[in-house]
This record gives sequence, structure tokens and C-alpha cells, in this order.
Amino acid sequence: MYEAAINHITSRASVSTPQVLEDLAEIFPWSDNFAVGIEVIDNQHKRLVQLINLLASHLAYQSDIDTLNHIFDELANYASYHFESEERIWQEHLAATELNRNHIHEHCEFSNHIRGLHQEIANQSIDSIVEKTLSYLTQWLAFHILESDMRMAKLCQRLINGEPLDQARLQAEEEMKGAVGVLVKTILTMYDSLTTRTLQLMREMIARQKSEARLRLAADVINHTLEAICITDAQGRIMEINPAFSYATGFAEDEVCGRALQDLESDPGIQESDAQARWNTVRQRGHWSGSIWYRNKDGSNREQWVTLSAIRNEEDQISHFAAIFSNVGDLISDQQELKRIAHHDSLTGLPNRILLDDRLELALAHAERNPHMLAICYIDLDGFKPVNDRYGHDVGDQLLQQLALRLKQVVRGEDTVARVGGDEFVLLLTRLQSSAELPPLLQRLLQQITAPMELAGQSISISASIGVVLYPQHGQDKLSLLKRADEAMYQVKAKGKSDFCILD
Repeated sequence: MYEAAINHITSRASVSTPQVLEDLAEIFPWSDNFAVGIEVIDNQHKRLVQLINLLASHLAYQSDIDTLNHIFDELANYASYHFESEERIWQEHLAATELNRNHIHEHCEFSNHIRGLHQEIANQSIDSIVEKTLSYLTQWLAFHILESDMRMAKLCQRLINGEPLDQARLQAEEEMKGAVGVLVKTILTMYDSLTTRTLQLMREMIARQKSEARLRLAADVINHTLEAICITDAQGRIMEINPAFSYATGFAEDEVCGRALQDLESDPGIQESDAQARWNTVRQRGHWSGSIWYRNKDGSNREQWVTLSAIRNEEDQISHFAAIFSNVGDLISDQQELKRIAHHDSLTGLPNRILLDDRLELALAHAERNPHMLAICYIDLDGFKPVNDRYGHDVGDQLLQQLALRLKQVVRGEDTVARVGGDEFVLLLTRLQSSAELPPLLQRLLQQITAPMELAGQSISISASIGVVLYPQHGQDKLSLLKRADEAMYQVKAKGKSDFCILD
């Protein structure tokens, strides 16, 4: 469904990486044949194999260079950690042997080679070194485990069992002869071939999965968006619609498919020449946007903001059109709702700090042009935290909601009550004639705040500390006024709370 539109959309879509890396075939499959019989070493070998497989997956998936660098660093660091752990075990039993010295030398060569490969990834294209990198890693680790580590482990086990060094060495060498040597060569050949084949399969599988994921994403976007969408053929006849189109217009898919999109228009003022000019614009420029009236199935008319887009095929010929509809009325109401959410506290519905700042700036500008007094009251509740701790946050939220209603009942409609913190409120009182109006108002505020509230079957009481400053006496800008109101509030806290302080 929507194949033409989907191909157009996904040609520029950025698709997040799917969980494909977890599902890829392992380029170095672990088996019990690699176990040397020393648990700590076997576990570390398994982790090295996992890191090689992870690196192979990311190389095949063409991950970004930072991701590859991170995996390379982890592989190099873990290899160093493993070598140190392994060498401590060999050192305990084989410190003075040439076998141990050769083993340490192999570790050093591996670390140097890994650093060289890392630099190649940073300086060359990834594809040019993929096979060389993974061929070296798989061959080296397989040979190192089956040949070197296996021999060292067998020798150590015999020494631990009490055999003399010479006898233990001979017995270990005997065990490593014959079938084991053939097995090593076979495995090396197998992994070398497996590396190339698996990488190619990985790339093909990933390419297919990426394409499928982009198609699914585009289809999901069209099917789940709230905007009505329809796809037409090159002549403007409707071919496909999404669920939102049916919801908005009332038409089922089989009721509109095959009809010209233009037939659904309902504006009598639109001339045929105007409609043709619109479609000509889409064909020439690729897009057109504007307001069009459409008739719904129930006969009602709705004004829609429509975006028409031309979709071109591989020959650069227009094969389809996509139309996206947005209800103008819904857009306005949605915009108003977003504005309300951005400027109001979600719990109490009171103005938040953003809206308080706007109103304070306007009030200060108005007071400067028309000299009159403003008051800012900073309210901090006393004992709110113990209420939350004792009765729970749901009860605390209910208390704040009731308190917001009480504060609004005390002040005038032109004043502002804002919530600026968890238990902090600010009152902006405008058009005051004198400071003498404040004490009675503040007393009523305290009475409303301290009056018991019936919440969750409990009678709960709190109090508040209120700091008050006046404009222009105590400051000329909003920041200094709010800061000084906060200072006045803390003076009340210091004197015992449940009171107000008008700054001198």
C-alpha cells in the first residue's frame, strides 16, 4: 500500500538502526572444541570471540567510524586484559620456559597488529579492509587457542598433577600430534572461507532489512498519522487513503477510490480555471499548499489546509500525487492548547514562571507609563513536605490544587496567581493605590491558606510565609523585585513562619 508515496518519502528518510546486529550469523562460531580446560581462560576466549563477531556485524552494517573505533578499543583493551590474566597463569608454572616466552611474544604481535588495523579503519574506506581484518582476527584466535593455548593448558595441567617438566612436555606434545594438527588446518581454512561468505550474506541481509524497515516505517507513518492523506494517480484519481482520511470525511476507501480528488471540493466560488492552475503548479513546481473546502460524506463542508505533492518515478515522470489535509479549525485550537500548556502549571492550572515573567514585564511597563503601585508576594508553604511524606504525593497534589483555588478567590481578576515551584507561589497585585491595602489582603490570604482542608478523610492544615515588595519602592525590574520578595519571605521563615513581611 502507498508504494509510490513510500518510495518518495523513504528516499530521504533517516531510519534508526534495527535490532539486526543481534540476529546476524556469527562469523566466528564458538564450540566446545575451543575449550582448553581452564575455566577463566575459556570464559575470556568466549568474550574475545563475541567482540570479533560484534566488530564483524558493525563492519558489515557499515556503522559510523566512532562506533567502530569504540568496538576496536574494547577488543584491544579486553585482549590486553586477557593476555595479562593468561600470562599470570602460565608464569606460575612455566616462567623459565621458552614456550612461555614465545607465548608472550605472540601476544605482543597480536596487540601491535590490532593497533595497525585500527589505524587502517581510521584512514581507509571500511570496505577495503573488512575481509583482511576479520580474516586475521579469526585465523589468529583460532590458531592461538587450538595450538598455543591448548598446548600450554595441557602442560600446566600435568605440572599441577605433579609430573616433572620434561615428562609433562613430552606427554603434552604427544597429545597435540596427529588429529589435532589436521583439525587446526581444517578449521583455519574453514574460517577463512566462512569469513568471506558470511560477510557477503550479512551485507545482502542488511540491505534487504534496511529496505523493508524503511517501507514499514513509511507505511506506519501514513497509517498512524492524525493528518488525512490520500494518494492519487497521475490524473488525480484517488487510489489509496489512510484511516485518518476516512475518520475526517466519513468516506470508506471503496467509496472514493477511482473518483477524482477535485470532485470532492465544495467551494462554489472556485472556477475550473483556478483548480486547473493549482494542478499545473503542482506539476511544474512539485508542490502546492492552500486552503480548499471539501464536502464530507454527511454533506457538511470543512475548510482544509491542503498540501499537494507530485511523486516522480525513475524516469522523472509524474506517476502519483500525494495530498495531505489539515483541518484549519483544529490547527487553531491545537495551537491555543499548546500555548496554554506552555504557559500554565499542569497540576493547578495556574500561570507558570514563563507566563508570570510576561505579565510582570507588561505590568511594570504599564506602571511606568501610568504611575501606580505594584506588589509582588512570594509565598512559600510551611510544612508541605511532612504532608507529602505522611499522606503521600496524591494527597499533596490535591492540597496544592485546593490551595490554588483559594488563592484565586482572594485576589482580583486582574491580578495574577502563579505557581513557580513545588510549594512556591507568586502573587502579582496591580493598580494599588497605597501600601495600606496590603495588610488586610495578606491576612485574608493567610486565613485561606491555614484553614483546614478535608483530604482523603483527613483534616489537614498548613501555613505559609509571605514576603512582599512594592514597585517602584523596592526595585525597578522583575529580577530584583522577585529576589527581594524571596528575601522578605525568608525573613518570615527566620522569625517563626506563618506570617507576612512587607519589605521596609
